[in-house]
Amino acid sequence: MANSLLAEKLAKIVHANQQDKAGKPYIEHLAFVANDVTPKDDDIIAVAWLHDSVEDTNVTLQYIRQIFGNTISEAIDAISKRDNETYEDYLIRVKSNPIARIVKLSDLKHNSDLNRLKQITDKDLKRIDKYQKAIQFLKT
Repeated sequence: MANSLLAEKLAKIVHANQQDKAGKPYIEHLAFVANDVTPKDDDIIAVAWLHDSVEDTNVTLQYIRQIFGNTISEAIDAISKRDNETYEDYLIRVKSNPIARIVKLSDLKHNSDLNRLKQITDKDLKRIDKYQKAIQFLKT
């Protein structure tokens, strides 16, 4: 089975009961990112499906490495935030991995879409500003 199909199945299981900030099923966010990434490479799509799995579920990097191999697990590691890490250090690490960089750009694009929210707060606007700066950093 292709890595991306297996990753999609795993993501649908481990994120099954989660919702995004707009109150929608979290899997819709993952599907957007997976469909948005370019190039349409199997490993990139797999990372798109799994990009929040280590942060938001009990899936481990070791498990991802066993199932998907080093390329995908290294990208997931690069895109997963660490405790006590600055956002700047996080983005530097994301940028250092080509697959993580591609996936994060699509992730930020979707997370920056204010049309997804029913009501926009000052907190949302500050978060979007932060994401737009991150997009510019990752594109340079």
